Amino acid sequence: MNKELMEALDMLEKEKEISKETLFDAIENSLITACKNHFGKADNIKVEIDRDTCDFLCYAEKEVVEEVEDDCLQISLDDAKELSIKAKLGDMLHVEIKSKEFGRIATQNAKNVILQKIREEERSVIYNQYYEKEKDVVTGIVQRYMGRNISINLGKTDAVLNESEQVRGENFKPTERIKVYILEVKNTPKGPRILVSRTHPELVKRLFETEVTEIKDGTVEIMSIAREAGSRTKIAVHSNNPNVDAVGACVGINGARVNSIVEELRGEKIDIVNWDDNPGNLIQNALSPAKIVAVFADPDEKTAKVVVPDYQLSLAIGKEGQNARLAARLTGYKIDIKSETQAKDAPGFRYEDYDYDEEEYDEEDYDEVDYNEEEEGYETEGGEAYDEVPGQESEPGAEEGFEE
Repeated sequence: MNKELMEALDMLEKEKEISKETLFDAIENSLITACKNHFGKADNIKVEIDRDTCDFLCYAEKEVVEEVEDDCLQISLDDAKELSIKAKLGDMLHVEIKSKEFGRIATQNAKNVILQKIREEERSVIYNQYYEKEKDVVTGIVQRYMGRNISINLGKTDAVLNESEQVRGENFKPTERIKVYILEVKNTPKGPRILVSRTHPELVKRLFETEVTEIKDGTVEIMSIAREAGSRTKIAVHSNNPNVDAVGACVGINGARVNSIVEELRGEKIDIVNWDDNPGNLIQNALSPAKIVAVFADPDEKTAKVVVPDYQLSLAIGKEGQNARLAARLTGYKIDIKSETQAKDAPGFRYEDYDYDEEEYDEEDYDEVDYNEEEEGYETEGGEAYDEVPGQESEPGAEEGFEE
């Protein structure tokens, strides 16, 4: 029994996840190649390997003839009698070939055949492994910068984080562990080429699926997501169980769940709002934390007109229009936001065209709020600034939602 060969095959199977059957095929092909290099042809060469003991037999099928014209394909009757007493003209005999007789070049070629097959199988295993993880999130280790691109080690192979898929302002140090979204896995002659991203909206979605048990088991669904990488993300969630609060499940106790995601995204703010089949309610939730006076949505044209209190116009639009832009992406509606004064002055404006909240809106119930760009928060009349944090209302009277 060839114990050394068996141990080597076991090790290769364990470390590189290459099946023994594939390795046996590679050895058989290498021996046939060695015979071809040694004898000049290998059409009649056969190799058999015992899968249990790793013992192998290499032989040539030769025809018994009176006069030998080709040593590789024929054998004389006298020589055949030495191998088998029952041999007669026209028989096909199996003539054993001693692999030890192969020359150095033939042996080297056989070795190269085995190594080449192992490399091909290793690339195939890696490709199949990461192809299954395409459109999913994996953890990688930052290796080095290649110009403006970054090489990320995923364990058995490296991935490329292109400049276009990097979040502006994010800087990584070598050996730093980060989570990336696998965009595409290509099979190339040099092995699999894996492209990853840190800006894709699905990255946030997959992180929530990993962190929130209710999303993983299907109790809570992420219905829509809009992201401006590095700045803010809005997601709309829906609960399939009336006893489970979708937003609360995503936020977690004291914001524990969402905070771990925010930490992974290097402080990117996340708004979590309730999904609603009614376009008006959905748009109202999406514009959170701004208070909405009225919404008129046209499902056919996919447009919506929104009226907000005068002092909340800047909050509804957001810094550089970000809040309105993300709300439009989240809902799929083109949103036109006007203050009450602007709406009343608009030609043809009628309040009866708008859907009001069931609760009567009273402006006296809300303190005047001014946006404070330096503090990156909102100031009340008392001068107290605050940021939107888990467990704290983003804005007095704001609709249900969460802002990190």
